[in-house]
Amino acid sequence: MPTNKQARIAEDISRELSAILRELKDPRVTGCLLSVVRAEVTNDLSYCTAYVSTVEGLERSKQAAEGLKSAAGYVRRELGRRLKLRHVPQLIFKPTDSIEYGASISKIINGLDIPEAPKEDEDADL
Repeated sequence: MPTNKQARIAEDISRELSAILRELKDPRVTGCLLSVVRAEVTNDLSYCTAYVSTVEGLERSKQAAEGLKSAAGYVRRELGRRLKLRHVPQLIFKPTDSIEYGASISKIINGLDIPEAPKEDEDADL
């Protein structure tokens, strides 16, 4: 279970990674709607695993993760400048399909035919 410090740093890293991703010029990263789903840091804060996802699916997320892996040095340096950490964790990017999965679940829920409950007459109570 992460401590408060780990959770706070993971949230800060996730927020700053989202901002840094918008500034990258790698076509594998910029050609899609990329989002940092969550970030996890180790107990000693030496490694950070960032889970990234795209709306286009898992294959596109894998391509984006490869682009981020090649830009990991730049991203780590930018994190160090923005967060003022004593030791900036080594970044590991893992692709996930959580955005696509969430969109498909939302589509299924919206497609359900659920009848509305009948409304009671408010005047009948008076």
